[in-house]
Amino acid sequence: MYFLITRFVKWDGDSALKAFCDIAIDQQLLIRGIRVIAGRKGAFVSMPRQQSKDRRWYDVVVPMTRETKVELSRVILEEFQKHR
Repeated sequence: MYFLITRFVKWDGDSALKAFCDIAIDQQLLIRGIRVIAGRKGAFVSMPRQQSKDRRWYDVVVPMTRETKVELSRVILEEFQKHR
């Protein structure tokens, strides 16, 4: 699987949001609005989500395998490190 970051924006400020990006997968699928969040144990990747009528948040995009999730996070966090 080939991941290509098509947009990466570093977010300055005091919030937990540190960056967001769009990523293309195998030049077949574009995912917009992936976020890099500062957590207690370091930065992590958060997939796009949407609030439902019950006011809870649900992921809109979910990697189907652990390997895909790990590789997607690796690519995005490496890009995040380049922009620090």
